[in-house]
Amino acid sequence: QVQLVESGGGLVQAGGSLRLSCAASDQTFTTYAVAWFRQTPGKERELVARIRWSDGSTYYADSVKERFTISRDNAKNAVYLQLNSLKPEDTAVYYCAVGPQYGGTHTSPHNYYYWGQGTQVTVSS
Repeated sequence: QVQLVESGGGLVQAGGSLRLSCAASDQTFTTYAVAWFRQTPGKERELVARIRWSDGSTYYADSVKERFTISRDNAKNAVYLQLNSLKPEDTAVYYCAVGPQYGGTHTSPHNYYYWGQGTQVTVSS
């Protein structure tokens, strides 16, 4: 069982920035891919960004390319999501998730084994 703890959400004005953090307790990420999803009421969770631990390769949803950056810290066993140039439509609960590095449909939330509790990001216009 991997327990994920997220932090860093909050309220920010449009154009502002936030950094989300995801840490794993009692487990390392080395055999997994780590992803950030987001969800708004009534909608399915949407993949925002993903990083594969083995080689650091990344994936971004088109809606966040050039604005969000996912990164990892091997020493701290943590994954970060830097959110820049935020827009009101980025408002959502953001979740950290862990899944397989290879195989499956990495954009589907059903492909992930463990989830954090979520952190709210609210962008005001």
